[in-house]
Amino acid sequence: MVTKNRSMERGKIGLIPKPVNMTPSPGVFELGSATRIKASSEAIKVGAYLQESLQTPTGYSLALEEASGGKPEPNEILLTTVGAGDGLGDEGYELEATPEAITIRASKAAGLFYGVQTLRQLLPPDIESAQPVQGVAWVVPAVNIHDKPRFGWRGMHLDVGRHFFPVEFIKRYIDLLALHKMNVFHWHLTEDQGWRIEISKYPGLTEIGSRREATPIPANQRKLDGKPYSGFYTQEQIKEVVDYAASRFVTVVPEIEMPGHAVAALTAYPELGCTGGPYTVRTQWGIAKDVFCAGNENVYAFLEDVLGEVLALFPSKVIHIGGDECPKDRWKKCRKCQATIQSQGLKDEHELQSYFIKRMERFLNAQGRQLIGWDEILEGGLAPNAMVMSWRGSEGGIQAALAGHDVVMSPNTHCYFDYYQSTDQENEPPAIGGFIPLEKVYAFDPVPKNLSPEQAAHIIGVQGNIWTEFIPTAQQVEYMAYPRGSALAEVMWSDPGSRDFGEFGQRLGVFLERLKKMGVYYRDPLL
Repeated sequence: MVTKNRSMERGKIGLIPKPVNMTPSPGVFELGSATRIKASSEAIKVGAYLQESLQTPTGYSLALEEASGGKPEPNEILLTTVGAGDGLGDEGYELEATPEAITIRASKAAGLFYGVQTLRQLLPPDIESAQPVQGVAWVVPAVNIHDKPRFGWRGMHLDVGRHFFPVEFIKRYIDLLALHKMNVFHWHLTEDQGWRIEISKYPGLTEIGSRREATPIPANQRKLDGKPYSGFYTQEQIKEVVDYAASRFVTVVPEIEMPGHAVAALTAYPELGCTGGPYTVRTQWGIAKDVFCAGNENVYAFLEDVLGEVLALFPSKVIHIGGDECPKDRWKKCRKCQATIQSQGLKDEHELQSYFIKRMERFLNAQGRQLIGWDEILEGGLAPNAMVMSWRGSEGGIQAALAGHDVVMSPNTHCYFDYYQSTDQENEPPAIGGFIPLEKVYAFDPVPKNLSPEQAAHIIGVQGNIWTEFIPTAQQVEYMAYPRGSALAEVMWSDPGSRDFGEFGQRLGVFLERLKKMGVYYRDPLL
């Protein structure tokens, strides 16, 4: 269980996620105003990030210089690609802290960045303060660390369609991912209840589709609060977030929902639906029967236009198209959809959805991108090059891996952080039904045991999800995300054979002091 005596843990090393190998040594390195940062040419930006991170709490304006060699001078923090050990990959690193100097080595800048995150966590928690701190000895315990991640996709998702969050919070969310050595921010940008991304060719998507007339009251979902709700990100704001994330080695993967979860878009452009509308941006949660018309050629032209602008904003190779929870009611009665089923030789509406997804995949592939969707895209036949995000348990991921497709495991049994985290639901914020406590998150093994090594290699990553029907504020997002996100970060990074929940709890006790200094509104696991 999680330790109940945090005071005993102060001064101990509380790294999360747990490194692959760590060997403490005697002594400490003391950071002072004369300490210098040196960085290889490819790591100057990482050095500048470290310099900026240290300046406010310590008050030190540390000198930053380009490194000319692979050995540190006394009182120096060296970030270098010289002499990095074999097998570190693009994101692994080695950190050596002695009383004289600190050296972080990696093959790539990303590895150096993750070494810097470890260095942050080796310093006292006050290093996370947003104002100068007096009277703190800025010491790093002497230690040798060899570290690299288990999975290449280490992500967290945020739904901004149900509730909208400002750019400054999105950046803070990304900062927390970076601290946990996560590298993917899955940004769920469109929904039945709101379209949140500016598309120049279709201004109605934000002029009309970003607004709803009211929102369900959490205490009684059948009643509405009567308050109009709106919000969207301009293309300039999107670029700002993408650049900010890139500086922290986080890839932003956008999600543009299709063919379902599209009522906000249909409200703006009703001719894209099977009935022609009129439609209204939804003021209730749940699944809508109105979806994009799969038999209308104008729908494919519209979505290719939308995705064209999305691709110009997001350099991510992978683009998420949703594909989940698409009722077939309208398609069954739609003359155009039925004509397409006949002309394409499709068996039923499930194969029509597969036809829809495959068309969008061909478009994305032609632009050098790869499609990923929720596991419903398996129904009716999987698109040839598609990746699958398995959310309805792990079965969809297993099915995709067996067929040779890459998979991100994100099952609602372990990774849905909008679910309750305590059985004391009266004292918890409203949440979607279900119960995922910290210990269950930590126990998750994303690689099913019934897969062969070759099949298991298709499990490329893990992701935590936050759907926001019941989460209207940034503070509540943090409360639902952490420390469960901290536990999942260790699942993503560390070898399962090295994980022990009791030992994790001891490190978490130290780590939560760090989150507290950052002002993160986390759930105390001792309550």
